Amino acid sequence: MNRPAREDDDQGEVFLHESDIIHEVTVDEEDLPDVEDEEHSDSENMGVDEEADDSMHIFTGHTGEIYAVTCSSTHPTLVATGGGDDKGFLWRIGEGDWASELQGHGDSVSSLAFSSDGQQLASGGFDGLVQIWGSSGNLIHRFDGPGGGIEWVRWHPRGHLILAGSEDCTVWMWNADTGAYLNMYSGHGASVTCGDFTPDGKTICTGSDDASLRIWNPKSGENVHVVKGHPYHTEGLTCLAISSDSTLALTGSKDGSVHIVNISTGKVVSSLASHTDSVECIGFAPSSPWAATGGMDCKLIVWDLQHSMPRFICEHEEGVTCVSWIGVSKYIATGSVDGKVRLWDSLSGECVETFRGHSDAIQSLSVSASQDYLVSASLDGTARVFEIEKFR
Repeated sequence: MNRPAREDDDQGEVFLHESDIIHEVTVDEEDLPDVEDEEHSDSENMGVDEEADDSMHIFTGHTGEIYAVTCSSTHPTLVATGGGDDKGFLWRIGEGDWASELQGHGDSVSSLAFSSDGQQLASGGFDGLVQIWGSSGNLIHRFDGPGGGIEWVRWHPRGHLILAGSEDCTVWMWNADTGAYLNMYSGHGASVTCGDFTPDGKTICTGSDDASLRIWNPKSGENVHVVKGHPYHTEGLTCLAISSDSTLALTGSKDGSVHIVNISTGKVVSSLASHTDSVECIGFAPSSPWAATGGMDCKLIVWDLQHSMPRFICEHEEGVTCVSWIGVSKYIATGSVDGKVRLWDSLSGECVETFRGHSDAIQSLSVSASQDYLVSASLDGTARVFEIEKFR
């Protein structure tokens, strides 16, 4: 039972007598909390709100990191995500009670793409599988063959032909309607990290960790051009974009360089040097002779391709992982390692909006078909939707 405290009548102070001491404990001074640290932590916790969340919808169906997101090319709110939990999901913006799980991958779902008509979705996994889904989430075909993980999947611009690049140095093409294997493109000496059909559908361009760009005839499988060595990249390619007229390929590399290649001749037309670290993402402007590149040097660079000069260098707090032009507007969206999504005015170089909410690096961005929404996928395991209607 606790003894009552004894008070001094004059001072009102409390004193202990020896009879009140039950047990003495020796305290090491090193174990005592530091007063300054305690005050500092208290000041940090008092009156400080949690990080703002600017998203209007959060998708939380994944149980691991999310690596890929893509919006339907035709449906205004349909979105697909894939991640490290070996799962993909189809879900709709603003409809939290609807989602269709895309099962069957035995490893991380690393890449996703909707066909141009929006009727089919392709998912690629680190298990080497490419799966084709209907827009309601029904499995149509499952393609195997590559001996390594799938790095990317792309659709032919005017049909249901699917192209996939693999870690095993090969590129594969299938007919997604019939399920038929069509071709395998072999020649790269390392993982095929990026690639696509040209917009006219007549050519395939692929980039590899072997520091080369290869240009292929889709039908014959012929390797038309190999671009490598001086004055091209000295390290592996990380990203690739093709101009809307199918004449130029723009490639970025781990070496921090960006090069423009004439697809018909295989010649390096120009070299864009301003990044000081790996270039992670790249994109042609839809309606002007400009391009945007983002890198781990924390920079988004808007390029004037006619003069091979930077128009603006837009600084970030951490590395830039993904970039997307907003339709045919002047605005560019970037995702960063700092977990923030930013919108930039390509005419002024100013950051016009910063979207917060993620707690880890952004891995992928996609703009909805209506261009009302921007969807981001993050290593924090969530996909978030931000309203961008006023930036169309």
